[in-house]
Amino acid sequence: MDLSGLINLQAMMFILMGIGVILKRKNILDDTGKKALTDLVITVLLPCNIVDAFYIEFSMEVLSSAFAIFIISCVIQFMCFFMSTVFYRKIPNRQRTVLQYATVCSNAGFLGSPVAEGIYGSMGLLYASIYLIPQRIVMWSAGISYFTESPDRKTVVKKVLTHPCIIAAEIGLIIMLFQIPLPTFLSKTISNVGGCTTAMSMILIGMILADANLRTMVSKVTAAFTIIRLVIIPLSVFIGCLIFRIDSLIMGVSVILAAMPAGSTTAILAAKYDGDAEFATKCVVLTTLFSMVAIPLWSMVLNWIG
Repeated sequence: MDLSGLINLQAMMFILMGIGVILKRKNILDDTGKKALTDLVITVLLPCNIVDAFYIEFSMEVLSSAFAIFIISCVIQFMCFFMSTVFYRKIPNRQRTVLQYATVCSNAGFLGSPVAEGIYGSMGLLYASIYLIPQRIVMWSAGISYFTESPDRKTVVKKVLTHPCIIAAEIGLIIMLFQIPLPTFLSKTISNVGGCTTAMSMILIGMILADANLRTMVSKVTAAFTIIRLVIIPLSVFIGCLIFRIDSLIMGVSVILAAMPAGSTTAILAAKYDGDAEFATKCVVLTTLFSMVAIPLWSMVLNWIG
């Protein structure tokens, strides 16, 4: 792990988020622009980044590691689901649904992939893509059910199978397993488009930060949730990986992605389904701000252990 590279990555992300804040507050990009940028990242940039990550030499070791991180991710999702049912029983209903969703669904899709790639390179991005599959399944099933009635199985399956990032992972897996050579013009196009993911994701997060009122953001509930999201969850993953002697790279990616802030979709869904959108925004922003400190700290711990 290159800690100097991580520091540079953090500095770059701060600058990109600052650009997002300026664009939003100067109204250069309004809410319509933010939605368009969100769609661009999810449907084009991130899928290209995922496909590009799979374009590596295949080996049984890679396949075994990918399977291992998939299992770890499934265990983490079950753990987060359990925490979401236990920790927030005394919280008012509208805030409880926000906290439950934000515990189960982190911002690993937007923030996690660029960070994993920045710290661990192309293998980090590959493992992050596999790690995110269970979370995306939960996001469209149990996650949505916190704000609405549980969707039927057909709807869940359709949303999962047609999600651009899931399709990209499937395509990438086929390319890796069968070592399918892509035409140079196509591989370069995918690589260059995917290379925009980090910049656009950070600008988008900055636009979300611009909507927050920093003076009223911190409360006992949001502070406690921040500790759960950024400390307790990754600490549980870290201890579990140590106990079962998980490979250092797999452990690193798992812990870093477990330490991601609340998913930006938390505020979007809360607003759409008459939840506490203001409270949801505070949770997203506060955990995002503190993740800029938590992620380097976790990286240093992992580097020391490794």
